[in-house]
Amino acid sequence: MLHVILTYLTATVWPVFLIILFFGGSIFVHELGHYLAARSQGVHVEVFSIGFGPPIFSWKGSDGTRYQVAWFPLGGYVLLPQIADLGPIEGESSVDVTKLEPVSYGSKVLVFVAGAAFNVLFAFALACIIWKIGQPENNESESTQIGYVTRTIELADGTKVPSPALQGGLKVGDMIKAIDGTPIASWDDVNETLSMGSGRDPAGARSAVIDVLRDGAPLRITVHPILVGEEHWRRVGIMPGYDLNVHSVEPNSATAKAGVLPGDRIVEINGAPIQNASGLGEELSLDPARPAHLSVLRGGQKLDLVVPPRTGGIQIGDIEFSAGYHVTHPSPFAQLVQPFVMTIRTVWGLVNPRSDIGLSKVSGPVGIVHIFHSAAEAGIRAVLRITILININLAILNLLPVPVLDGGQIVFATIGRLRGRALPPNFVMTTQSVFMVLLLSMVVYISFFDVRRWSRDSREGHAAPAAAAPAKP
Repeated sequence: MLHVILTYLTATVWPVFLIILFFGGSIFVHELGHYLAARSQGVHVEVFSIGFGPPIFSWKGSDGTRYQVAWFPLGGYVLLPQIADLGPIEGESSVDVTKLEPVSYGSKVLVFVAGAAFNVLFAFALACIIWKIGQPENNESESTQIGYVTRTIELADGTKVPSPALQGGLKVGDMIKAIDGTPIASWDDVNETLSMGSGRDPAGARSAVIDVLRDGAPLRITVHPILVGEEHWRRVGIMPGYDLNVHSVEPNSATAKAGVLPGDRIVEINGAPIQNASGLGEELSLDPARPAHLSVLRGGQKLDLVVPPRTGGIQIGDIEFSAGYHVTHPSPFAQLVQPFVMTIRTVWGLVNPRSDIGLSKVSGPVGIVHIFHSAAEAGIRAVLRITILININLAILNLLPVPVLDGGQIVFATIGRLRGRALPPNFVMTTQSVFMVLLLSMVVYISFFDVRRWSRDSREGHAAPAAAAPAKP
């Protein structure tokens, strides 16, 4: 009974606690930046709210500010009637603004920027923790070498088409140095740069220019990505390369019958180089009725082994490979640069008509909660990394020149400064109300895809154990 309770707490309560602590904490830090900057500039703070809508609970402090937690956790706000009239969104002010001191342009900008600045500082603090304690990395995620080129790619409707990488001439062993001019430092960079790509050839077809090193010589190859999966991401059909060092072999499996032993390193299949476990499984499944030839390195010698026919199919789980994990200590600045670049790429992809990035591919509040929940299951380091990403996202997105966001308020203040007088209140309120409706509509639209992704991931998670159930040959 105690074991069941502990399992439940670990699987449910702990992730929820981390979501509240880090996601809620990110929102709190943003609003705290506005609050402290406003206080430092002598600006009246009427409300400090985490979330929008009616308050769940609230209290009034001795400083005259009402502090509250509201029902809709899509963000938060600090009600500052002296510098931003957001009555339709944040609630009407009970203060007569005409009786308050005017706020200078510099003070307004400082208050609006402070929220994003605090998110960056919070992200930096978390990055320092990871820098200190380190984070586990594996050979697969750190690789920039191609370990397998798929023969085909399966589209969302189940149709299989030739692999763009195979057609373009990419090969196992190629070391990817850049994609469309963007330097590549990890396999995450490979996937991200391809996904965010907007390259098109003169005929309008998708294209990606990949710079590789092949046998020490630089080579530039153009491939034509295709849209894969339900999310329609750009893919070309390559997998990361790493040493296939055998840790264990399932007894009586086809690979065991071939003579594969722990400590072997698989280097070839049917005469072709292989450096990826999934690729190995794919090759073994292509023609299971025929023997497959494996080349392994054992004690410094190359041996040729024959895998017998696999009429019952083969599970790549027949072989367990050494994970190759090691702990790295990336600098805090390096940890901030990656999510910064990723966010900028995403924003640019959303407005670039040549890209395949749309609102259906980004995450809203539901998606963020899902990501946090998955990260909580992976460990505290994963939660810290996701929190860093979320805070950099919040910092950049809030400074976009969109009404109702901090960047939009800076634009209004700047226009007022240039005009010598503030913009008409009715114009400001109407503009902000329209954009608030658009923003909420966008959140609802994005949340639909978030829920669909969460549901699909849950189905795949439940299906995974079932997929492993058939007996191994």
